[in-house]
Amino acid sequence: MGFLGKVVDAILLLTFLSMSLVPPLLDAQALVPESVIPDVLVRLYKWYTTEHQDYLLLEQPAFFMALMKLEIFFVWPLAMINLYGLLNSKPWFKSTCLIFGSAIATSTTAMVGDMLGSKKPMANKLAMMYSPFIALGFLAVLRGLLTPSTKASSTYGNGPGSALKKKA
Repeated sequence: MGFLGKVVDAILLLTFLSMSLVPPLLDAQALVPESVIPDVLVRLYKWYTTEHQDYLLLEQPAFFMALMKLEIFFVWPLAMINLYGLLNSKPWFKSTCLIFGSAIATSTTAMVGDMLGSKKPMANKLAMMYSPFIALGFLAVLRGLLTPSTKASSTYGNGPGSALKKKA
């Protein structure tokens, strides 16, 4: 893989790392009682929601809570699996990367669409904060679809049928 591929993998590595940490530490607070969360994380969550007026976290509409459950039970494990797969060059990484990217781009698009359609104060600022995750989702999808370049000699002539010779 060339330089661009390494840059994409570095960006995705940071994405998978952040998506391995943020959902269980912060996003899960929308789903579990405050009493089971460490105080420092509760203060950070409350600071973020009030500072940025993140009305989705403050009001917790039903569609958003469903997306939070999707993130905790589906996207978070995928992020950890992708982190492992990327660091260890696992052959299944492309498939899980494709799934992860599709889930992130889809759920974030729904949230940003709600923000852009709302008349809430700070909604445009919030949409700008959330929007990069749409691009990161598409980047993960592209990474899952594209095959790293290989040399022709390793692609042709070394496959399972290469040992068979045609008899005339």
